[in-house]
Amino acid sequence: MREGQHREGSVLQLHGVNAEQITIRAKALVFADPVSVQIHEYLERVAPSEAPVLVIGETGTGKELLARHIHELSGRKGPFVAVNCGAISEQLAESELFGHEQGAFTGATSRREGWFESANGGTLFLDEIGDLPLALQVKLLRVLQEREVVRVGSRRTIPVDIRLVAATNVDLRDAVAAGLFRADLFYRLNVAQLRLPPLRERPKDILPLAQHFVAHYSQRLKRPRPVISDAACRALQEYAWPGNIREVENVMHFAMLVAGASELRPEHLKLNGVVVLAGRQGADSDPCVAPREQIGKAVRCLLDAPSDNLFNELERLIVDEAYRHSRYNQVRAAAVLGLSRSVLRTLLKKHGYLGDKPGEGGDAEDDDSPSWRALSAG
Repeated sequence: MREGQHREGSVLQLHGVNAEQITIRAKALVFADPVSVQIHEYLERVAPSEAPVLVIGETGTGKELLARHIHELSGRKGPFVAVNCGAISEQLAESELFGHEQGAFTGATSRREGWFESANGGTLFLDEIGDLPLALQVKLLRVLQEREVVRVGSRRTIPVDIRLVAATNVDLRDAVAAGLFRADLFYRLNVAQLRLPPLRERPKDILPLAQHFVAHYSQRLKRPRPVISDAACRALQEYAWPGNIREVENVMHFAMLVAGASELRPEHLKLNGVVVLAGRQGADSDPCVAPREQIGKAVRCLLDAPSDNLFNELERLIVDEAYRHSRYNQVRAAAVLGLSRSVLRTLLKKHGYLGDKPGEGGDAEDDDSPSWRALSAG
């Protein structure tokens, strides 16, 4: 594909930022990170076939957007139909998927086609496929094998021509091992598998996504498009994004609502459900700087006038703060630091918070414990 080439419908573009940055801006699906570029190349090979695709990824990573893109690349003329399997009741799931005849059950006042018929000639996207009841999994397997459906209350088969894309945020192999998902259906779906990594694993997608949503909400709110400040860019890139793309959209939407200026700054960002607000603590402090950047600035100051024991001092500070934050519970302190408890105990002993006698220095619960005395003295 040549630079500047577009695909109608998906607005696929190549940009010069990474020489290979690919962005589908109309759908907020970004392929700017090298990991995402590889995903796009894989999709271009798989999409034109009839093979089912199983997309695995966390909530909010863009699985439905990816499914729509597969449909657009497939060349199929029929519609794209998306169904959330976790949102339909078990009692009505068969009717929703395969349709029903009038009078088939109480409340069936007219004939209705199901999602498979609605997607005929196109692509059917079954999101959260792992939530389908086992009884319905058997019928789904038969439909995929025979390529025909039978409406509830009917014996007549109706041929369907659909491309199936399924998605899940759980490991279906574990579900199969637990008896919650049929192995034969798993193998039928798992012809072309694609893992869609969370946003934290494709960090170069973050800023293009943020820019996309700023442009989108600028149009919707009829406001001039603001610039994202350097400090805000750093905060966006340093954040872990547990809610993935959906969270990026929400954060940028909120920022557009509260920023009354031509620049988006860190205090306009609501990261992890909290607006980043910091009061000035001195002439040199900056309320617009993210916590990691504040720590970085402090470390740089220390490096300008290093002591002979700087590393140990910083190590002790981290252990001290984590232990206090965890209320002197070793298990919790180890967890917040991403360490094993044995490693944490070694550090606590090294810095004088635990004694060497057997039984001494457990999780502190009273004022007489060695760890409490050491911390209080600090």
